[in-house]
Amino acid sequence: MENLWRKFEKGLSHLLEKQNSFCGADSVQHGVQNRRFILKQKIMAICDTEEGYAFRMAEYILEKVKLPYTLHLFTAVEELKKFAGREEIEVLLIAEGAWRLIREEFVRSQVAQMFVLQEGEGEEQEELCCINKYQSPEKVVQKMLDVIADGEGFKEYPEASDTAAKMIGIYSPVKRCLQTSFALTLGQLLAREHRTLYLNFEMYSGLGELLQREYQTDMLDVMYYFQSAREKLALRLPAMIQSAGGLDYIPPMQYALGIREVPGEQWLALCRDIAAIGEYEYLILDLDDGIDGLFDLLKNCRKIYTITRDDPFAMAKLRQYEQMLQLGELEEITEKTVKCRFPIFKQLPQSLDMMTHGELAGYVKSIIKEDIYE
Repeated sequence: MENLWRKFEKGLSHLLEKQNSFCGADSVQHGVQNRRFILKQKIMAICDTEEGYAFRMAEYILEKVKLPYTLHLFTAVEELKKFAGREEIEVLLIAEGAWRLIREEFVRSQVAQMFVLQEGEGEEQEELCCINKYQSPEKVVQKMLDVIADGEGFKEYPEASDTAAKMIGIYSPVKRCLQTSFALTLGQLLAREHRTLYLNFEMYSGLGELLQREYQTDMLDVMYYFQSAREKLALRLPAMIQSAGGLDYIPPMQYALGIREVPGEQWLALCRDIAAIGEYEYLILDLDDGIDGLFDLLKNCRKIYTITRDDPFAMAKLRQYEQMLQLGELEEITEKTVKCRFPIFKQLPQSLDMMTHGELAGYVKSIIKEDIYE
């Protein structure tokens, strides 16, 4: 058993060290001390005598989800009882078997919100929220966060700060120029070493069909929660983030006209909140003419990549765009812009799993080395 602990703690130490390199010592404390995994201030506890399950759930939360809680893991109910006697637990995720061992003695007032991981078809515990234990960690956490966010007790979210993620804008007045392929490749390559999020603002991204996925939520839902219950966005967001090729992303809007209905200043504020909540180091913005506040977003980008082609129509569109920036006194956008004119690629990636391989990836790697890490 002790060997299992050592193996798990070694793995989590690696994850936490990686997190610290993303966010800096001021935003995330980390360590493995007395089998305690420190993230933030409010306390969330996981208790399950089935060690393998408890470890996998803790690993998922630490690696994939950014929650506003300090995470404590218990595989013995006696240790949980001792801890609850001296500390206030905000959220407890406890297996049904462990709950049976503790419920007669455990004082519910010591826990603000409790979730029982149901292991069979038995009756749900009165006044407790039961979640089916035998499903993916993603679904368990999503159910838990939905219940917490729907309640009235949570009134806290990370504020955006000057240390938020570096935004990289990808925008071109020229269409059919491999803009999205470039943006996804850039994002996946950065995600190898840094927490990176890809946001697609195109009217018609086609991303769901390309990935053969159906989404229950998308960017429009994220904006809805941002506008209506901003203090709870930190709880809603983790369940909405998807991943492809190691790159996190929020599904683009399926309702194309919805993107036009959002005021531009709210997009910028939302990006900053998402960066703070997810503790991302880079945000890749795949931008389109349809979004309000396009130039405000571009002005706040650290770097902008504009892709063009050699044909006369493409060059004419680019010149008109650059003239408009000059007339609009938007020279700072011009100063941040790197124009990319791709060579002729013999073969392009056929799927998102192959974006980091081949000629396009080689081209993007040179850009990362020269521009991103300059």
